[in-house]
Amino acid sequence: MTKILVLHSVNLVRSALTALLRSEESFEVTSAGPRTATRCAQTLRPDVAVVDSDCPGAMALLGGEGGLGLRTPVLVLATAGRPASLRQAFQAKALGYVDKDGSPGRLVRAIRQVSAGERFVDASLASAFLEAERMPLSPRELSVLARAAEGDSVAEIARALHLTSGTVRNYMAAATRKTGARNRIDAIRISRRAGWV
Repeated sequence: MTKILVLHSVNLVRSALTALLRSEESFEVTSAGPRTATRCAQTLRPDVAVVDSDCPGAMALLGGEGGLGLRTPVLVLATAGRPASLRQAFQAKALGYVDKDGSPGRLVRAIRQVSAGERFVDASLASAFLEAERMPLSPRELSVLARAAEGDSVAEIARALHLTSGTVRNYMAAATRKTGARNRIDAIRISRRAGWV
């Protein structure tokens, strides 16, 4: 039995993906939103985590500090139109990359491959990897910016990431400077457009 954790911020999409994957007899599927993902991953110990790269904060959740904190193989659902998301998933050490415009059968095949420890990359995403520009933010700056993009206050971010408020402000200032933004809102806008958040 392959244990799968589906991570998505949109409940309807998360439920649909879970239902699709549960139709496979050899899959045991659990789903979670971004706020409960870490706890769920630690409890479940999945064989594969399936993540939509376009979900706010998804890659920050998986990569670096503040990530799932597990050695769970990650399979990313992505589109060729957002090459920065692919680069970020690669930096988070995702093992599989499935085109969201592909067939459900490709997703099932990719999960089987990734759970066996093999890399899977949809051919339709290969050119997007080449176009991806380097993201200037550190994993911690990205996790702080992603939480700010979700509307969390400085105090909420500090509590969630076990930081002081001053440290959160420093990370926000660094993210603003590195993205060339005028302020925090502009940094979030630039980062979303680039596909980093």
